[in-house]
Amino acid sequence: MLQTSWLFWALMSAVFAAMTAVLTKLGVANINSDLATFIRTCVILVLVGLIAYATKQFSAIGEISTKGMVFLVLSGLATGASWLCYFRAMSLGQASQVAPIDKLSVVLVAIFSVVLLGEKLSMVNWMGIGLITVGVILVSLQSS
Repeated sequence: MLQTSWLFWALMSAVFAAMTAVLTKLGVANINSDLATFIRTCVILVLVGLIAYATKQFSAIGEISTKGMVFLVLSGLATGASWLCYFRAMSLGQASQVAPIDKLSVVLVAIFSVVLLGEKLSMVNWMGIGLITVGVILVSLQSS
């Protein structure tokens, strides 16, 4: 079933992330990037809040461990910092250059997962990470 497939959800995330890049670039035109980030965050807060409410997930908040909550808060802070930087970059640069550089996060996640989470990557995985890095550089180069 597609709904239980991590690959389905990862591909959907990529589609929505691509839409986000274009819509962000259009949205930050002539407004402060921090205000744009705030508006986006409010929309996300309402949408995800409604989903959590509709699926009766708020009752599970008390079951989250202190450690889990600390990491979720830190993740939220990192997300906020990422969004602020992303919106600022989008307001200053071209979407076709900013978005690929933002996706260097894929490379960083691989490195962090090995160093911090103890995950193992094969030589083929590392080659793919190298290709992603080269691809980001090539896609983000300015045309003459």
